[in-house]
Amino acid sequence: MRKLSDLSLGGFVVLALFFLYAPVAVLILFSFNDNRLMTLPLSGFTWDWYKAVFANEAMMRALRNSLFVASVATTISLIIGTMAAFALDRINFPGKTVFRRVILLPISLPGIIIGISILNMSSAVGLRLSLTTVILGHTAMLLAIVVTQVFARLQRLNRNIEEAAADLGATPWQTFTRVTIPNIRSALIGSGLLSFTVSFDDVPITFFLTGRENTLPMYIYSAMRRGPSPEFNAVSTLIFIGSLALIIFSIILLARDKGDSNV
Repeated sequence: MRKLSDLSLGGFVVLALFFLYAPVAVLILFSFNDNRLMTLPLSGFTWDWYKAVFANEAMMRALRNSLFVASVATTISLIIGTMAAFALDRINFPGKTVFRRVILLPISLPGIIIGISILNMSSAVGLRLSLTTVILGHTAMLLAIVVTQVFARLQRLNRNIEEAAADLGATPWQTFTRVTIPNIRSALIGSGLLSFTVSFDDVPITFFLTGRENTLPMYIYSAMRRGPSPEFNAVSTLIFIGSLALIIFSIILLARDKGDSNV
């Protein structure tokens, strides 16, 4: 009976993975099809769509904008979010519970609410729509992710190791950089990767806050109105490969950190 149950569970896992990744496999497959019409059977193999992606200056500019926005928004959210998580974990102040609920609120709000709110605020202070306003919107959304991840890790951190470092003569800054940060590195890396991915793929917030400069999702969204193109399959495949490489790199880095901590 238990063997049958394990087989059933394994079957459901396989079906779930197939449901999640079969569309990605089809997308990658059609990115090499030399027929502009995305229908089966495939007519032949070609690299032309990848060449078209790199030759499309508008798409490359949108890709660079997405990378810039995601990098800056992730960096800012990591800095502010880590400080907020430390404040929640280490300091008792009036309204702490309310502050914790409010700072986590954006993670449950629809992106359209954040986009419209920051659009109104930008108009009120005379800030023109640009990549700067997009970064502000993304940072407001990503803060909840960073605070949630880092605060949860700080709650599990053994404070005795920090006290031991202080007893051995370490300054507060040395304790923070050489003891605390290495022990919460997994949360920082995890929240950073998740934040970068969410920012890079965002459409609802970017839709309201972007100016003349498009991000890649907005460029694809606008171009899709004219119909699907194999170029989108190619650029999506490149993004998938880049994301996979980033995940593998983070796993290797975290495994190395764990091994070093066991020495």
